[in-house]
Amino acid sequence: ASFLPGADVTVAERIDTLGMHEIDLSGGAVLEKGCVYIVPLMESVALGKRVTGMANPKSSSGRLDVFTRLIADGAIEFDRLRPAYKGPLYAEISPRAFSIVVRQGTSLNQLRLRRGNPSTSDTAMRRLHEEIPLVDAPPGDENIAHGIAVTVDLEGAGADALIGYKARPHASLIDVDKVAHYDPAEFWEPLHAGRHGVLILNPGDFYILASKESVTVPPDHAAEMRAYDILVGEFRVHYAGFFDPGFGYAESGGKGSRAVLEVRSHEVPFVLEDGQVVGRLVYERLTEVPDKVYGTSIGSSYQRQALALAKQFKRPV
Repeated sequence: ASFLPGADVTVAERIDTLGMHEIDLSGGAVLEKGCVYIVPLMESVALGKRVTGMANPKSSSGRLDVFTRLIADGAIEFDRLRPAYKGPLYAEISPRAFSIVVRQGTSLNQLRLRRGNPSTSDTAMRRLHEEIPLVDAPPGDENIAHGIAVTVDLEGAGADALIGYKARPHASLIDVDKVAHYDPAEFWEPLHAGRHGVLILNPGDFYILASKESVTVPPDHAAEMRAYDILVGEFRVHYAGFFDPGFGYAESGGKGSRAVLEVRSHEVPFVLEDGQVVGRLVYERLTEVPDKVYGTSIGSSYQRQALALAKQFKRPV
């Protein structure tokens, strides 16, 4: 079962109480869909007094519907590290659509460190958007309110165009360390544009869709898409909320990159319409420009992406 240790309690103490059996990951092991696993990570941290941490699944984990959250000793919420935290880290891993194979050294989530409160105000985002368009909305049409709006593309390139994928309910194992290995047809049902530009999300199904807008993250900023907003509907968008510095940036080979959306409906069917707002990107200024930014020069998997499955699947020829 999923859990949080709570104040003054270690994760190891909770595992002693709630754990059922141990799995050896050194030679590889299967994590079955629908189950919850707690895995000690190889890394630990020692944060400064003004430094906090925030974690998310990596892009490929989100696109495989592998729900991954960070847990720390004494934590009262997932994916957050409090200032001055010093100690071990754990991942809660719950495959939702496919059973997966992992091993020691497999990376499923990522950690971003913050000093102070670097979030950018709407006013600052408007100024940044005037300097470097963050989305390719027509001038004056950008929707900036607690972040810049991202909308879903259910029309694609025209009649019967490919607009997304839905995970097949029964599929083989996926080894998450393999790249361009699996045939998408064995795992995904393609979705094509209909006449009315709508898609009904079925509860329990997992969808890969794309944004209408191309997205740009300047090298001196990072961005996060809010995973869920009750104001936009009864569904969740984007497990992997981090957008790295340089994503979609023209000078790092990313012009035209779109946000790929990992979508699940909750308790009831939900009608999603073309152009509907599905999330908001919030930008944060970095303390300095990194030596390496996201882009084709360092082999980033999703630069210049349109609608794209996880890197484990073969790309269309």
